[in-house]
Amino acid sequence: MPELPEVETTRRKIEPLLVGRILTRIEHDAPHKYTDTHKAEGRTVTGIGRRGKYLLLQLAAHEAATAGEHSEDLELLVHLGMTGGFRLEAGPHTRVTLHTDQGAIYFNDARRFGKVAVVRRGEYAAFPTLHNMGPEPLSEEFSEAEFVKAAASAGAVKPWLLSQKPVSGVGNIYADESLWTSQVHPAQTRLKPAEARRLYTAIREVMTAAVAAGGSTLGDGTYRQHDGEAGAFQVQHHAYARAGEPCERCGTPIAKTVLAQRGTHFCPRCQTLKPR
Repeated sequence: MPELPEVETTRRKIEPLLVGRILTRIEHDAPHKYTDTHKAEGRTVTGIGRRGKYLLLQLAAHEAATAGEHSEDLELLVHLGMTGGFRLEAGPHTRVTLHTDQGAIYFNDARRFGKVAVVRRGEYAAFPTLHNMGPEPLSEEFSEAEFVKAAASAGAVKPWLLSQKPVSGVGNIYADESLWTSQVHPAQTRLKPAEARRLYTAIREVMTAAVAAGGSTLGDGTYRQHDGEAGAFQVQHHAYARAGEPCERCGTPIAKTVLAQRGTHFCPRCQTLKPR
């Protein structure tokens, strides 16, 4: 948490709050963690993109800025970590404050796993997950043929999805949901073409529905938008966090195990592990 649907919802919500505004100062107390943020000061936010679970704020030099460092093509990269999010007021977990010419917006992060950094546009070598990330699940670049081909030789499918290499933005929640929808066991290896095609379709369907619902707000309530609004997709979960509850397809209790150090939910009847 947050995963692609939550980050995309965040992008849409903060876009009108930041695009067109000048970042006058970026305030924090951890320069080793929030890196090169001073380079964004004096620049205008011209757009906000997203890649997987990362927000990418495009920056342009202010018209009155001098040449030199301000001529660099930069972007402000934000990763929400597990508990990161933006708010309109400072709080006990505020880590970074983005001061603009029209007010401030606050990045809160209770568990401090979030990242904020200024980089040259498109240069992500310092962020290996982003640098090596696969295609966006709702884009034309996410090819069914290529996904099916790669899945045929993959190891356990859930850790493979979580690596971000076959497709971007799928984390613990949406991996469980996509695997339940496609009836593929989370530990299944070397998917058959029919299994991979079902999973490909499920990923696109689950992500589309989750984005439309504004993502998932879980019981801890850590994911909310700057205005306090929660996501609504959690009421559509079929597997994630439903251990012991009946499978909505066959009635078998949903099981929970640990796979690649992640809590993993699945139906032991609908999602059988096949020897390969």
